[in-house]
Amino acid sequence: MPGDNIIRRASCFITVVFLIFFNSLQAISQQNSDSLLQQATLPAVIQYALERQPLVRQSLADEEITRLQVRSKLSEWYPQVGFNYLIQHNFLVQTSVIGGNPVKLGVDNTSNLLFTASQKIFDRDMFLASRTQSTVLEQARQQTANTKIDLVANVSKAFYDVLATRQQIKVGRENIVRLEKSLQDATARYEAGIVDKIDYKRAMIALNNAKALLKSNQEALKAKTDYLKSLMNYPESAMLDIVYDSTKLENDIIVDTLGVVDYARRIEYQLLQTQRKLFEANLRYNRQSYIPSISANGAYNLNYQNNEFGKLYDNSYPNSFAGLTLAFPIFQGGKRKADIRQAEWQIKRTDLALEAIKNSINTEYSAALANYKSALNNYLSVKENVVLAREVYDVIQLQYRSGVKTYLEVVAAETDLRTAEINYYDALYEIMSSKIDVQKSLGEIRY
Repeated sequence: MPGDNIIRRASCFITVVFLIFFNSLQAISQQNSDSLLQQATLPAVIQYALERQPLVRQSLADEEITRLQVRSKLSEWYPQVGFNYLIQHNFLVQTSVIGGNPVKLGVDNTSNLLFTASQKIFDRDMFLASRTQSTVLEQARQQTANTKIDLVANVSKAFYDVLATRQQIKVGRENIVRLEKSLQDATARYEAGIVDKIDYKRAMIALNNAKALLKSNQEALKAKTDYLKSLMNYPESAMLDIVYDSTKLENDIIVDTLGVVDYARRIEYQLLQTQRKLFEANLRYNRQSYIPSISANGAYNLNYQNNEFGKLYDNSYPNSFAGLTLAFPIFQGGKRKADIRQAEWQIKRTDLALEAIKNSINTEYSAALANYKSALNNYLSVKENVVLAREVYDVIQLQYRSGVKTYLEVVAAETDLRTAEINYYDALYEIMSSKIDVQKSLGEIRY
């Protein structure tokens, strides 16, 4: 029946719309899932940043632009073929007087179909592009590598900073648990008449200070996490829960302090060397400015002329030619000599920059190594302090409950323990950060 057909068609239409909507939601969900990290380990965070950070993607875009620019320049080696079409109506044809008689030079309607071809045989601009193409592309790749190295170092430091702050929050929460227990003990002893209310008030003050410090660290963690997300180009509203192996982290603090600086491994040094190669090519280019440019060219022209527009293309009057062009500079007002001297000074300046960057690299490595050694010594000291401070706190806590020690000594021991634990994670962050600086100064961070 007609009504059944209408219902059937409506049902099919609703089903199709539902399937399209469901597939769209599934695709969006999959896309959002792909843009988030399931395991935010340091390697995963670095890889995520390298794939999505706008600065890295800009460098990759610059690489592609450079490649296309080189390709565009090299295209001049190939024959250049062109076609021009012209149709023209002359309202007044030029007239000349020949032998005392006025003669019209031309017709009312003209049209030209011109085919041209040219081939450069020798041109120093093209030779420069051909000789330097690999160097120019290498420079673009090195710029990208430099951007990646800076990003990896910054992401790693931000990762460890977030990690250290998270551990400080953990220490703060454990401290609050201890202080709450101490407050209960002090309250019970006060209510039992064993001590006065000073212990109770001190416990309350210490607990309030610990809560305030915890809140401050929690706010700092948000800011540091947002900074890490910005380096990664991670969705701002998405959760980023970093994952780490504490055992592996402690094993990774060691770095070879006997490493020797190899300037060639530093990307900044490589970039200067590449720039010097380009300046050397530019010097050769300017020295060859006296060499002529040679090109072959030719054309075939279909020329149509007629006073009647309708008969314009009835007859053609073709012409063609082929030729060789030789362009030779005779006098340029001293331009060649000035360009050569400028290119030589550019090379000298680059040599000075290479010498300066060697000094800079040595200084950077010395400073990074000194900071690392200092951080390592501090780390080993505070690591031992955590063990000692915990033992002291446990003993004094038992002695206080036994009535041997005062609550003031408990507060001091608890403060020492908290300080030792916070210093431990600060030292761990400092040593990992200084290790990154050492690796970067040695050129060991390579992407």
